[in-house]
Formats: sequence, structure tokens, C-alpha cells
Amino acid sequence: QVQLVESGGDLVQAGGSLRLSCAASGTAFSINYMGWYRQAPGKQRELVATIISGGNTNYADSVKGRFTISRDNAKNTVYLQMNSLKPEDTAVYYCNAGGLRNRVYPFASWGQGTQVTVSS
Repeated sequence: QVQLVESGGDLVQAGGSLRLSCAASGTAFSINYMGWYRQAPGKQRELVATIISGGNTNYADSVKGRFTISRDNAKNTVYLQMNSLKPEDTAVYYCNAGGLRNRVYPFASWGQGTQVTVSS
């Protein structure tokens, strides 16, 4: 199994910044993509940002220009720098990653989630 552990969620005032981290661990795996999703109370989980092994990124329109996803391949870690936070960014943020185990078996893993609360 490939496990993902998120950190960095917190309570912050509107206009503030947070940086989320997600570290992948396991044996004999390679990661093709990593990303962040979020789920607000009463809403479906939605894509926030993704980054693939080549470095290409994709963002939800609602976070473009405010959030930046980055990745440290050596550490199997993905980051989400969130600036100019708004109350509507309040959600549980989940890390997601996919790739191969033992060069053969595809996997897709989710983290346990980290709470981000933005007060107005």
C-alpha cells in the first residue's frame, strides 16, 4: 500500500495564507500524479489542483491565481500553497496520488484529510 499523510490545515482569517503538505510512503512505488481535493459540508468533493510527474499543473477556476501546487519528487511530497484565502475555501482538504507499485500494479490512494477553516 501507498499511504498519504497530510498536514498544515488550520484556522486562518480571510486574506491569510496556509501551506498544506502531503507525504507519500510505502515500498517499491512510483508516483505519476498527485493532487488536492476538498469537500465542504453538504457538498461533493471537488478538485482543487493536480500535478503530474512532468510538472504540468491543473487548477480549479475558483483557486487559480491564489493557490499553487508543487511537488518534491525526491521526498514524494506534494504541497499546496494557499494565499488570499476566502471563507468559501473552508473545507476538508484531501491529498490524492496515483502511480505504480512494483512497476506493474496501479494504485490510487487518498489521505485522511486536513481541515482548513477560513474566518471572515
